[in-house]
Amino acid sequence: MLHRHLTHQEYTLAAIDDTIARGKRRDWADLRHAALQDRTIFEKVLRVCQAHIADPYAQRYHFCKQYAERNLA
Repeated sequence: MLHRHLTHQEYTLAAIDDTIARGKRRDWADLRHAALQDRTIFEKVLRVCQAHIADPYAQRYHFCKQYAERNLA
C-alpha cells in the first residue's frame, strides 16, 4: 500500500495505522502476512489499536486488536 504521508514502505506504527484505517482487503492480507513472519509487527498492531479502542465504532481496530492478541498468545 502506498501511504500518503510516508516515504517508505516499512510497517512502522504510522504505516500500520494507515493500513488499518484506509487499507483494502489486499493491504490487510499483506499486513497479516508480514506479522506472521515478524512477531513484533503484532505488538505494533496492538499499540496502534490501543489508541482507538475507546471508540466503539472503530471496528477495524477492534478486529485487528483481537486478531493480534490471539496470535501473540
